[in-house]
Amino acid sequence: MYSKSAPVISFENEIIGRSPALQSVLSQVHVVAKADSVTLIQGETGTGKELIARAIHEQSSRSRGPFVKLNCAAIPGTLLESELFGHERGAYTGAFTQTKGRFQQADNGTLFLDEIGDLPLELQPKLLRALQEQEFERLGSTQVIRVNVRVVAATNQNLVQLVAAKQFRADLYYRLNVIPIFLPPLRERTADIPLLVEHFVRKFSERLDKPIDTIPAEVMEFLTRHDWPGNIRELQNFIERAIVLSSGPVLRPPLVELKQMTKQPSPEISRTLAAAERDHILEVLQQTGWLIGGQDGAAARLGLPRTTLIYKMRKLGIETRRSQPRRFIQAERAFVPTAMHPTLAGGL
Repeated sequence: MYSKSAPVISFENEIIGRSPALQSVLSQVHVVAKADSVTLIQGETGTGKELIARAIHEQSSRSRGPFVKLNCAAIPGTLLESELFGHERGAYTGAFTQTKGRFQQADNGTLFLDEIGDLPLELQPKLLRALQEQEFERLGSTQVIRVNVRVVAATNQNLVQLVAAKQFRADLYYRLNVIPIFLPPLRERTADIPLLVEHFVRKFSERLDKPIDTIPAEVMEFLTRHDWPGNIRELQNFIERAIVLSSGPVLRPPLVELKQMTKQPSPEISRTLAAAERDHILEVLQQTGWLIGGQDGAAARLGLPRTTLIYKMRKLGIETRRSQPRRFIQAERAFVPTAMHPTLAGGL
């Protein structure tokens, strides 16, 4: 049975759930919001990256300022520079008036750059400068404009792989990745699916004026077991379609559609973004002979402060070379033959 008054755990802006995976993310949001540092939200399509970005803004000291968003994949590369930084009158054909870019619109607030992995290479140095110096010039102008903007970026792509393929600048990646947040896919927070289903049923029942007061147990069980490759967005669209197709107060979703979407087993286990970043850091450490600090150290090559690299290494389970030999030496001593052990050999 489903009740219109059923409790839904909500965290502003329809961030719904009580699973440990989601609660961990929300705890990070609460801490990160106070830091006012560049944040990179990573996760699959449909996991709610924009909602997390907005939650960071609303819990920050910038909450009274503007929240401005830009989808880097939705605008042609030739127009993206103007969208970001603005343009002067006559800067290009059709530029009839001076226009403020998203950076200037977000002054004293938060700029959310979605699909940052699709930012053209030629524009990346200009974004890097805007992030580091908080200044830029409009297209067609030499006047420097200074702003006070917090940037939150998001991507569903593996930026580490894009860096390795020379499709994304390494220095921009590490400037964006000051505070990384990884959003779990819906299949890793199945405990939240019933709450989400009830929320979307309530939402679309009211919007479509089609009262639904019952969700059959077998339907809820099936929805909970489904993988939802499109994550929350796919679930939301499916529930909306189900309400449109239901002729009475009982939810009758087209489950045959989901049954036909059989999951094909992958021959290889997909690597997570964290695993890819771990491999990249290990590769640089090996190249530098595990030297972390200094001009020739791994931190300098990665464009990171030494303390930040050490923090990342601990988080990703990478031991420093200093701590590794001790374990290997202890292991070797445990297997040294009696005749070879200096103390015991002396007593023979």
